Amino acid sequence: MHDHTRHASEIAREAGAILREGQRHPFAIDMKGNRDLVTSVDTASEKLILDRIRQNYPDDRIVAEESAPVAPGEGTGTCSRAWIVDPLDGTNNFAHGYPFYCVAIAVEEAGEVVTGVVYDPLRDEMFVAERGAGATLNGKRIRVSDASLLGDSIVATGFPYDRSAASENNLGNLSRFILSVRGIRRAGSAELDLAYVACGRLDGFWELGLKIWDVAAGGLLVLEAGGAVSQTDGSDWDHSRGDIVASNGRVHDEMLAVLRAPELGVD
Repeated sequence: MHDHTRHASEIAREAGAILREGQRHPFAIDMKGNRDLVTSVDTASEKLILDRIRQNYPDDRIVAEESAPVAPGEGTGTCSRAWIVDPLDGTNNFAHGYPFYCVAIAVEEAGEVVTGVVYDPLRDEMFVAERGAGATLNGKRIRVSDASLLGDSIVATGFPYDRSAASENNLGNLSRFILSVRGIRRAGSAELDLAYVACGRLDGFWELGLKIWDVAAGGLLVLEAGGAVSQTDGSDWDHSRGDIVASNGRVHDEMLAVLRAPELGVD
């Protein structure tokens, strides 16, 4: 394991302890936008993560959700390596006491994600991937599921905060998928959904309108666990873009076909 992967895992575990402890006490909630929350626990988790990265890698760039917004490929620091941080993926869940959220940290070098860490503090599950070295859950190798038909699959998705006004709100895709799969789950944490695809608990995941910190770590997990990741149009995955399709690979073409199908009731 490379040093930056080991450190990412250690930092994620520390931040996870903040989330776990924060759930037991009152916390402040602010609004970033319609339906888009941020809590004092998000902020505390991110502060710890950024402090730890800067202590160990002072020249590295950092792209983090709750810090000043940055464009893809930009961030603090001057090094070609960047840390992509989501201190609490699933803030709405956390704020409502719904037990599905995580810490996600990815490391990017020369524009390519080389490390992905997703930590679920409630179940003490640490998902780790290194490019070319596979993916693990609590140190044990994981693989994607062996489902071969979309009709036998359970997939997951999510919806943008601005879905009331956005034309790309994923609702049409939902109506098509729900007729094509065994089941759909909407749990509210994209990074944890992707980790579940990587370990075979889900067979696929798709979503629109995400941010780089929502997919970078989980996307690498899926790839290193033997799965497939692409854009919704089938093109090569670009973790800085906002749409993603991830699967066990066997049902990937079927998922893309559903996304390309016309709206129900429209010729």
